[in-house]
Amino acid sequence: MINTTVKFTPRQTLIIAGMHRSGTSLITNWLNRCGLQIGERLCGSGTGNVDGHFEDLEFLKLHEEILDRNSLEVSGLTDTRDIEVPLYQLEKMKAVIGIKQQLYDQWAWKDPRTCLFLDTYAKLLPGARYLVVLRNYQSVVSSLLRRDFVSVDQKYMARKYIQRQVWTHFRRPRRLKAFYHDHAESYLKVWINYNEAILKMLKKLKPDDYLVINYSQLLENDSEVFSFLTGKWKFALNYFDFKDVYKQELMNKADDISEFVTDKTLLIKATYLLKRLGSYMRGSESFPGREE
Repeated sequence: MINTTVKFTPRQTLIIAGMHRSGTSLITNWLNRCGLQIGERLCGSGTGNVDGHFEDLEFLKLHEEILDRNSLEVSGLTDTRDIEVPLYQLEKMKAVIGIKQQLYDQWAWKDPRTCLFLDTYAKLLPGARYLVVLRNYQSVVSSLLRRDFVSVDQKYMARKYIQRQVWTHFRRPRRLKAFYHDHAESYLKVWINYNEAILKMLKKLKPDDYLVINYSQLLENDSEVFSFLTGKWKFALNYFDFKDVYKQELMNKADDISEFVTDKTLLIKATYLLKRLGSYMRGSESFPGREE
C-alpha cells in the first residue's frame, strides 16, 4: 500500500475543482486578477481557451504522468475510477506541495484532472479549501464536442475553394451529426465520473470548507463570492470585476445531446447528479435552471 501519511498543514490553500469545459479557466483567471497565486508556470492558450487555461504546469504534468502510467488518455477525459497513483508520482506531489507551502502564504491551483485524484489530495492537504465549479452536462458535453470537431473542420477548410464549399454546405452538417453520435455518450460518462468524484468529496467535507459556484453566479454577483473568499476563508485578495474577464462569445449555449445518447439511463443519472450537486450551492436550490 502506498504511504500517504505525510500531510501538509495548508497555510491558505485553495483547490479549484471542476469538470473540463465548466468555466474553471475563466474563474481561475478572475482569481488570478484578484491577486491569488495560481502557479509559477501556467498552461497557455489553445482551442476553446484563447485567453489561456490557467493550469499550473507542475500539477498538470504530474496528472498526465499518472494517467499515462495507468494507460489512460493524458487529457483526463476518462470514466475510469480508482486510478492508481504510483509511488514516484506521489512523492513528486508531496514535493510540489511542500515547496509551494514554503514559498506562499496563500496559493491555489486548477487542473480539471485534479478531480480524478481528490482522495489523494484530501490526504496530503487535509485543511485545504475547495472551490467547486459546476456546469450542467448539456453545456459541458456540447462544448467538448464543438471543441474537438474544430480539428476536423480545420482540415477541410484548409483545402481548395471548391472542396471548402462542398464541405461547408454538404458534408459538414452530416459529419458533425455523426461526430456527435460517436462521442456524446462517452463525454457524458466522463462528466458523470468527474462530478461523482466531486460529490463524494463534498459529502466528506465540512460545509465551511467548500464553495460550489458556476460562472453565471459570478456574473450576477461576484462580490458575494469575493466576500466569502476574503471574509470566511481569509484570503488576502483585491477585488477585480468578473465582467472584465468574462467573454460571452467564449461560453457557447448548450445543444440538446439526448438524441445522441443511446443509453438513456445515463441522462437520468446525470440529471439526478446535477440536482444533488446543485443542492450544495449556497442560496441556490434550483441550480439546473440557472444556466443556459
